[in-house]
Amino acid sequence: MLSYTYKASKREIKNWRNAFRSKQKLSANVSLERIGLMDPSIGTSNMGDYIIQDAVRRNIREIFPTSFVSSYPTQLSRKMDAIKLMQDQDIILIGGTNLLASNMDSRFQWKVTPRDSYFLANKMVLFGTGWWQYQDAPNDYTRNLFSGLLSKKFIHSVRDSYTAAKLKSIGIENVVNTTCPTLWSISKQHSELVPVRKAKDVVTTLTFYNKDHEKDAALIKLLQKHYENVYVWIQGYEDMHYLREIAPGMERILLVNPDLHFYDELLESHPDLDYVGTRLHAGIRAIQKKKRTQIVAVDNRAYEISKDTNLNVIRRAELDRCSDFIVNDYITDIRLPEEEIALWKSQFVGR
Repeated sequence: MLSYTYKASKREIKNWRNAFRSKQKLSANVSLERIGLMDPSIGTSNMGDYIIQDAVRRNIREIFPTSFVSSYPTQLSRKMDAIKLMQDQDIILIGGTNLLASNMDSRFQWKVTPRDSYFLANKMVLFGTGWWQYQDAPNDYTRNLFSGLLSKKFIHSVRDSYTAAKLKSIGIENVVNTTCPTLWSISKQHSELVPVRKAKDVVTTLTFYNKDHEKDAALIKLLQKHYENVYVWIQGYEDMHYLREIAPGMERILLVNPDLHFYDELLESHPDLDYVGTRLHAGIRAIQKKKRTQIVAVDNRAYEISKDTNLNVIRRAELDRCSDFIVNDYITDIRLPEEEIALWKSQFVGR
């Protein structure tokens, strides 16, 4: 054990030394032959991160068809061997989700530190990334961290106007609101293929980390009232426990296993199915699969995206509007910021 610890320490010291040397050799020219991707789905227990990464990787294949792409975790800490590998990438894309916050010194969902901003200075490019929640102004630590991490050469893609405003408030002006990449494939033509009338069955989701027992129980009862069968996709690890708290009888509730494969299988095989639930990306996945959808927002993410894109979102306090959606016709009409998306993509062409 002591021998291993000694050898591991020597490797870490060597990696630090090599990282310092590589920093001195960083070239100003960016060929985009090697792309790093900071991937929130590595180590996650939230299947929504896989929905995001599916869209992120699909767009990377389109934008960088000949590039080599290497993935690194956002939600796990990295040692110096990872830093050294990341230095070899031409740019590092930050692949979506709500990783940004006003207090990065205490909000640790994205595991980045001043060490990263030193060794990977201005190498990172946001790709549909969002702000964690409604927060006060970013603190000085966050301002300095983002100034060191984020590219000054490339335009950053964020997923809502709120995030864009937060970044601009700390002097990061090279940013456009492209909305979330999960929506980029939902064109006007795609929206027209989504049914207008209520389906026979419904699939729903819950959010264990933002509970409201009374309102979430009311949502389940409402769905049981209006639909023959209520499918529940277990998107997060503790969602099953929460479901048993608010619907102990489990009447006419059918479980969908906690893997994106099983959720996709249901959406693709069931001909008469709506989505009404609290998980943002489960709802967007349903629209991708041409299902009539209403998302019940439990925090800022879905609500902010809806203001920019006309995504069908209501606040959890507005459950009476769920009944209106269920019984009345609803026309899906997603509106994409097409110019901003095209601008962000085009900056990489010809490099």
